[in-house]
Amino acid sequence: MSKVLLVHAKGGPPLGYVLSRTAARAEVHLLALSALPPAVAGSARRLCASVVAADAHRSDLVSLIVSRAREVGADAVLTFSEYAVVAVAEACEALGLAGSGKASSLSRDKRLMRRTWREHGLPQPEFRAVATEADLHAAAADLPCPLLLKAAWSAGSTAHQIIRSPYEVSAAWRRSREVMAESAQLGYAELHVAEAQGHFVVEQIVTGSASDWFDEPGWGDYVSVEGVVADGTFHPVCLSGRMPTVEPFTERAGITPALLSPDAQDRVVALAREAVDALGLRDCGTHTEIKLGADGSMWLIETAARFGGAMTVPQIEEVFGLDLVGMLVDHLLGRPVVWPEQALTPAQAHGAAGSLVVLAVDGRGEAWRDRRVWDFPAVSAVVPLSRGSELSVVAESSLADGSVVPVYDPAGGANTMAALCLLSATDPRTVLRDFETLVDALPRVLPAVRPSAVQPEEVAV
Repeated sequence: MSKVLLVHAKGGPPLGYVLSRTAARAEVHLLALSALPPAVAGSARRLCASVVAADAHRSDLVSLIVSRAREVGADAVLTFSEYAVVAVAEACEALGLAGSGKASSLSRDKRLMRRTWREHGLPQPEFRAVATEADLHAAAADLPCPLLLKAAWSAGSTAHQIIRSPYEVSAAWRRSREVMAESAQLGYAELHVAEAQGHFVVEQIVTGSASDWFDEPGWGDYVSVEGVVADGTFHPVCLSGRMPTVEPFTERAGITPALLSPDAQDRVVALAREAVDALGLRDCGTHTEIKLGADGSMWLIETAARFGGAMTVPQIEEVFGLDLVGMLVDHLLGRPVVWPEQALTPAQAHGAAGSLVVLAVDGRGEAWRDRRVWDFPAVSAVVPLSRGSELSVVAESSLADGSVVPVYDPAGGANTMAALCLLSATDPRTVLRDFETLVDALPRVLPAVRPSAVQPEEVAV
């Protein structure tokens, strides 16, 4: 039986989902660079031939992966975590195994990604790479505000700061660096590039226009193209839509499929293909985010050399019947795989599915007035959903019932989420409307926090 070394770190699709699909295709050996979620620790030991924990911050991470792969006789090495993509790619190169290739860093370092797209003449916001506060001041003097400061190696909208005038540069720089340091302590940081916390990019904020692309209100002004690169050829799978982000640009929900017209979808996919091809990836999942503007304009946000995180991949399996994890494992093992000939459309979907990140922010983007306790049974019992809709909670990506919902920190992005919910419904419109209902209801139906239950450091300021 073929053997796979799966490198686990924080982020990406739920580990339990990934493990079950990988174990159905091969003997799995798990190298855990992050602690296993309690909800899947037991099943991981049942599904895996071996489970080894290792220090994620070792300077010889690539050699660690290579050594472990050789020990177990791995025929393929893969990861679904953004933070381990580069290390695994380099390990695959050393082992002579299929992987995303030498260009993997172009999909992680936003500075290199944007430079590559600029060389290819692809549409994107104007940007500057920044390594010091002086660099950021110079960029703010050169580019018109508002600007968005991003950590070059971050994910989940972590450390994003909107700069509305040059006077806000120093505070934004200080806060972004603080958040990156905090994220590293939580395990949400690049594992292979030691100096990654000091790399940033600042870019112009372009104006989206969801109404030019969607027939009804409520959709966000960007989509993602989910796909895969196999032997250097890009295969788009489908599009995911979004609810509007929470300021600054924290994702609240992803919905599969995106409800675009066939012509609009074709144009979006064409741009995604150019973006992925420019990066020169070889064998990996892809997740390309594209901002939608007025009169058909588009801008590239980013492309990752891995599948979309949260529940994007499970949603695709539910809606289109494609087990992308299993298909990628088969491909990396040299087995024949039939990828979609073109991106699947809403007309080919069987229902719809979406994942909602629970943040302490209402539908208008305003923070909840008081603290609440996460209690999924209370939510599922009280919130009215559409007929045929089913709501569940992703336990390994959520706080335990009874936990205090964190205060939303705009700079912290998804780091301050309380839970991840999955919704299955008859169509994308229903998912969107049910999510709007859920977001509005949460601050009312969740139990209020007793003052004694809130620690001093948790109190919002």
